[in-house]
Amino acid sequence: MERRRHYVYPDPASLAGAFACEVSNFLMEVSDSGKPVHVALSGGSTPLSIFKQLKDTTLKEHWTFVRLYWVDERCVPPDHEESNYGNALKSMIQPLDLPGEHLHRIRGEEDPASEAARYGQMLSEQLPVERGVPVFDWIWLGMGEDGHTASIFPDQLHLWNSPESCAVATHPGTGQKRITLTGNVINAARRVSFLVTGEKKAPLLNEIIMKEGRYLEYPAFYVAPDSGNLEWFMDKDATSWL
Repeated sequence: MERRRHYVYPDPASLAGAFACEVSNFLMEVSDSGKPVHVALSGGSTPLSIFKQLKDTTLKEHWTFVRLYWVDERCVPPDHEESNYGNALKSMIQPLDLPGEHLHRIRGEEDPASEAARYGQMLSEQLPVERGVPVFDWIWLGMGEDGHTASIFPDQLHLWNSPESCAVATHPGTGQKRITLTGNVINAARRVSFLVTGEKKAPLLNEIIMKEGRYLEYPAFYVAPDSGNLEWFMDKDATSWL
């Protein structure tokens, strides 16, 4: 059954609190099922706020069946301040003492091409595979002010349709290399949730949701999971043009 939802909150803090409740409910559900579930996390300020709340509102045993992965990673060491894994580690994973064997990080310190290949292979080994594509239970996504999602930028839209599960991307402004999931993996997920805040994203969000203007140029527009289970968690500023 399709489940496409738009949720709007007064501010980023309210959004983070509501999403943390979603995660808590999810943890209860998977705990009852007793089966491993696979969740891909994003970086950025909003997920960081969510991690900090989950640190205070959940316990280690709540995460027993959860296996954590990352949507993308900057090509930096895990102790670097820009590491998505490193920030999640410090803000939630270490405080909750989640077991290392349940964490599947992208090794940003390794050669980007080799690591993208390794991570893609690992996904095929750890996740259920349907029609040749690894299937996540839940993927969290953000959206940049340029319409990028994961680390797929508008000038590298071809990466969205890559046959590989992971690819090497280049930030168009800094030239920084990144490793990212590709569109086929994102759209194979059973559930995908966008987390979008800030008035600077409002014009693009309007174009993407209303299919207006240059929406076909934005990678975020192409997020359309086969499951139909797509959610947009947005603050009031981000929706001010809708």
